[in-house]
Amino acid sequence: MLYAESLSKSFGPKDVLTNVNFIVGDGERAGLVGPNGGGKSTILRLLAGDHTPDSGAAGHRGGALGYLRQEAGLQDDNTLLEELWLAFPEPHAIERELAVIATAIECGDGDLDALIEQQARLFDAFERLDGYRIEARIGRILDGLGFDVANDTSKRCGEFSGGWQMRIALAKVLVRRPENLLLDEPTNHLDVKTRNWLASELVDYPGTVLIVTHDGDFLDRVATRILDLREKSIESYAGNYTTYQRLKAEKLQAQDRAAARQEREIDRQERFIERFRAKATKSSAVQSREKQLARVDRIDRTRKESEVHFQLNAAGRTERDVLMLKHVGHAYGDHPVLVDVSLHIERGQKVALVGPNGSGKSTLLKIAAGHFAPSEGVVDWAERARPGYYDQHQDEALDPERTVLDEVRSVAMGQTDEKLRTVLGQFLFKGDDVFKPVKVLSGGERSRVALAKFLIQPTNVLLLDEPTNHLDRTTRRKLIEALQGYDGTILCASHDPGIVDDVATRVYEVKDTEVAELIARRKD
Repeated sequence: MLYAESLSKSFGPKDVLTNVNFIVGDGERAGLVGPNGGGKSTILRLLAGDHTPDSGAAGHRGGALGYLRQEAGLQDDNTLLEELWLAFPEPHAIERELAVIATAIECGDGDLDALIEQQARLFDAFERLDGYRIEARIGRILDGLGFDVANDTSKRCGEFSGGWQMRIALAKVLVRRPENLLLDEPTNHLDVKTRNWLASELVDYPGTVLIVTHDGDFLDRVATRILDLREKSIESYAGNYTTYQRLKAEKLQAQDRAAARQEREIDRQERFIERFRAKATKSSAVQSREKQLARVDRIDRTRKESEVHFQLNAAGRTERDVLMLKHVGHAYGDHPVLVDVSLHIERGQKVALVGPNGSGKSTLLKIAAGHFAPSEGVVDWAERARPGYYDQHQDEALDPERTVLDEVRSVAMGQTDEKLRTVLGQFLFKGDDVFKPVKVLSGGERSRVALAKFLIQPTNVLLLDEPTNHLDRTTRRKLIEALQGYDGTILCASHDPGIVDDVATRVYEVKDTEVAELIARRKD
C-alpha cells in the first residue's frame, strides 16, 4: 500500500503540495497525472523517502518498495548481468562468498571440512532465498524488454545507449518483484513492442503500482485508478485514463453550470437590494438578502490551464538537396551499428527514423549533426543549410546552477532579455519563474527549457532525437502541431506515433545496420 496523509511540501517560496491525501491500496494500479512542474515526481520522491515532507507523511506499507527514477543511475563498469544481480543483495552476497569458498577448496587453502560445512550452509541459504531461479527471472524480464539475452548480459552498462540504460534500470526494478512499485515515466525510450510487453507485465503484477506518465494510451491499458494532481492537491477517479477524462469533463461542466446558476441568482438578489435599498418598507427584506449574500460560498468557474504556444519558422531557404549521406558506416569497437547507409533528404521533407532502441538512429543523427565523424562514408550538407540538433538527453546538458533565463541567454546571440522573456513565457516560464535555478525544475520543466533553448537558435534544418520524451500531453501536441507547420526540413528519430503518422512525409527504418524506406507520403 502507498499513502499520503496531509502531505505538504515547498521548495523555497514555492508551495508544491498542500495537504495532499490519497491511498493506493494493495493490488491497485494508479496513474498519477497532471501538468509538468505540478509535483508528480516530488510525490514519488516523498513516497520513496528521497525527500522529507514539510508536514504530513508519505510512504508505503506491506513489503518492499521499488522505484524507477528518470535517471538510470547504473554502474558503467558492471556487466548487464552484474548490475541486475545488485537487485538481490542477499543472494548476491552469498553467491560471491560461495565463489571465494570454491576457490579456497580448489586451492586447498584452509580447513577443508570447515569450508565444505560453510559451503553447505550457504547453499541452503541461497536456496531459501530462491537464488537458483534469479537468473531465469532476469532472463525473462530482459527478453521482454528487448535485450538479446545470449549476448547482452556480458556487455558493460556503459556500452549501452541512454535508452537501453533506462531499460536496464526498469529491469532492475521489475526483477525484484517488490510489493510496492513507483514508476516515473516508464514508457520513455520504449518502442511499441516493448511498451505493449510492459503493459501486460503490469496488468499481471500482484503488487501495488503508482505510475507517473503522460502516455494516456498506456494508462488505458494498465490503470485501475487515476490520481489527478492539480493546484497542489489530488482528486481520485476510478477507472482508466479515458474514463478519467470523461468523468473530469463532466465534473467541470457541472461546476460551470452550477457557477452560472449561482451568478444569475446573485445578480438577481443584488438588483433587488439596489432597487429597494432606500425604501423603508423593504428595509428588512434588503438586510436579509444582504446577509444571505454575505454567507454564500461562491462557486468558481473552471479555469483553462495555461498552454505553451509557439511556432517554428525556418531561418532562410536551403538548396534543393539539403543532406546527403553516402555509403556511411559506423562501429563502436567491433560492433557495427551502420553499414553502407545512403540517404538523400530534400528541402521541405520531414523524415522520421524508426526502429528498436540501439539500432543506430541516434548515431545516424549525431553523424549528420557533425558530433562525430563516421567510420566510413561521406556526409554532404547544402551550403545554406543551418542545422540544429536536439538530443534526446538535451535536458541533462543544462547547467543546474544557472537560472532558466541564463540558460537560454547562453545561446541567444545578442537577443534582448525582453525578447528572451517573451519566448520563455510561451513555454510557461512567466514572471519570476525565469529566475528559478534549473536544478529545482521538474523533468518536464527542464524539457521545456531545453526545447526553448533549442528553438531560439536560427535553423532551417531540424535534427531531432525523441523530442517528445518527458513532455506533457499538451506540450507534446503543440510541438507536433509546430512541426507540422514548419517550413524547413526535418530529420527526426522517434517512437511517437504523433510524429511518425502526423508529421513525417517519409519514414525510414533503422535495423540490423541498414536503413530502408518504409513509407513515402504526400502532405499537401
